[in-house]
Amino acid sequence: MASSSLVKLNALSSSWIGQQSFNQRPGSSCRLPSSNRRVSVVRAGSYTDELVKTAKTIASPGRGILAIDESNATAGKRLASIGLDNTEANRQAYRQLLLTTPGLGDYISGSILFEETLYQSTTDGKKFVDVLRDQNIVPGIKVDKGLVPLPGSNDESWCQGLDGLASRSAEYYKQGARFAKWRTVVSIPCGPSALAVKEAAWGLARYAAISQDNGLVPIVEPEILLDGDHPIERTLEVAERVWAEVFYYLAENNVVFEGILLKPSMVTPGAEHKEKASPDTIAKYTLTMLKRRVPPAVPGIMFLSGGQSEVEATLNLHAMNQSPNPWHVSFSYARALQNTVLKTWQGRPENVDAAQKALLIRAKANSLAQLGKYSAEGESEEAKKGMFVKGYTY
Repeated sequence: MASSSLVKLNALSSSWIGQQSFNQRPGSSCRLPSSNRRVSVVRAGSYTDELVKTAKTIASPGRGILAIDESNATAGKRLASIGLDNTEANRQAYRQLLLTTPGLGDYISGSILFEETLYQSTTDGKKFVDVLRDQNIVPGIKVDKGLVPLPGSNDESWCQGLDGLASRSAEYYKQGARFAKWRTVVSIPCGPSALAVKEAAWGLARYAAISQDNGLVPIVEPEILLDGDHPIERTLEVAERVWAEVFYYLAENNVVFEGILLKPSMVTPGAEHKEKASPDTIAKYTLTMLKRRVPPAVPGIMFLSGGQSEVEATLNLHAMNQSPNPWHVSFSYARALQNTVLKTWQGRPENVDAAQKALLIRAKANSLAQLGKYSAEGESEEAKKGMFVKGYTY
């Protein structure tokens, strides 16, 4: 049930956002009471207490998110890299390997699933959502329908999937999902254009509001792609602009900030920039951006790895946790948790135990990084290999 004390917006938040749209407009037929003309107080929805609890569970010390929400096509590319056909049975076998890893819940608090996986079971007949729950891992679901070209932009894209999202989200909730993921992207080499930034921010805000209305904690993810040869200062500039727009529209859509999670890119130079940045530099720029743009009411910042190597992603996360932050600063990694696992498995049943141990090594490393206690000593050469792919889609 909703908390009577929690409100989505108030006069102070409208002042912080600086939105004139909250005020009385000339010629408007709407009349607010004279005692409250700046903004009407909007009470929290029926799922608010549950949303806040779910977000706090995911943003728990030493834990982060395992993202295994690759589409069937992208999963096929991963399987092809180890010589396996893209069949439902092979996708199920790989995801079963990941989700049944003993002790995974010590380091992983949530797992983002693709729709197929949400409805699948293990070969023994146990639902994957129940496998996760037994380890105190919250099941999540990818709800967007992918990127398509954005007409009128500079060869940019927008994320589709709002049509039918409310009914799909309600069904996902019934199936056991408790948080959602929607990924849109912003390209620095493409501008980015004002149109693309606004479209990304508005789409994320509508998705977030619909998700909360159906009991799912929305992960808000405007990924600023690594593509380009720009310096880190340019990434910071774009990131600040994008996140300002995102929070403007989240407020416009009455999203409860205590019941969301963010999945930002780290602020780094473009992948093709002549100079690489150190973890300390990346941490400095990233935390500067977050402190300027993200309210402390947001419980968790779950970074994406964006093509960094497994070790790079962990080192950068560690650097960001060397001093206290207003939020839980953690990870939501896909390739940066799975790369070594997949290569260890090779699709062979006899390699499952070794592959699961490889997953635990990576999950524990990032758990330590979240606590600010990670050391890269003893990391394998495989874990140090970069995974950036220009123009990457999934």
